[in-house]
Amino acid sequence: MSANSGIEWTESTWNPMTGCTKISPGCKNCYAERMALRLQAMGQSNYANGFKLTLHENALELPILWKKPQTIFVNSMSDLFHKDVPLAFIERVFDMMRQASWHQFQVLTKRSDRLVALSPKLEWAPNIWMGVSVELEKYSFRIDHLKQTGAIVKFLSLEPLLGPLPILNLETINWVIVGGESGPRARPVERDWVIDIRNQCRRAKIPFFFKQWGGFNKKKNGRMLEGRTWDEIPDNRVTA
Repeated sequence: MSANSGIEWTESTWNPMTGCTKISPGCKNCYAERMALRLQAMGQSNYANGFKLTLHENALELPILWKKPQTIFVNSMSDLFHKDVPLAFIERVFDMMRQASWHQFQVLTKRSDRLVALSPKLEWAPNIWMGVSVELEKYSFRIDHLKQTGAIVKFLSLEPLLGPLPILNLETINWVIVGGESGPRARPVERDWVIDIRNQCRRAKIPFFFKQWGGFNKKKNGRMLEGRTWDEIPDNRVTA
């Protein structure tokens, strides 16, 4: 339920739950769904249910066992704030993140309405970074929800970027990640969309991370933007 990650903006993944359901256009070609079904076909026991939401009690305490400090993406194969995840389970995940205070945890959701509703009931810590995904301008309300939470570090994942985001309200946002969609049915990302977001981040003095252009062959398309890679991250990382 954990692994060294190939995701450019993190180091490892931790999946105390797997599986999800689609709620917006960014979910259409979900990489986690493809991977879960592949692992199910391979007989991987943790994916016996395929991409059906499944809680994994046996994975909850894994970060405590990892003694080397690292940046950990929480639930790369699910969404912690899915409507069917009990609040008690979410609280246990948060408890584990607080206990493993030497790690940096990155939580990401599209379900910002539930995030903001539950935020007062959750105990936030500096090592818990909270982000929302925004793929199109019509979902920018997720940013407003994020701002209302108790998260100390707030970030945006604009991936898969499916349209321009010309007016981002970046006040109190600490980090922005942008990426094009990858995989066999990847929808194209426009260069101008990425450059405009990068420029908005520079004006606001917010770290900007460009993950990839994506496409069917994401490695071939690379992640260079205007002659360089953009790997900026917030400077308020926890230290062991």
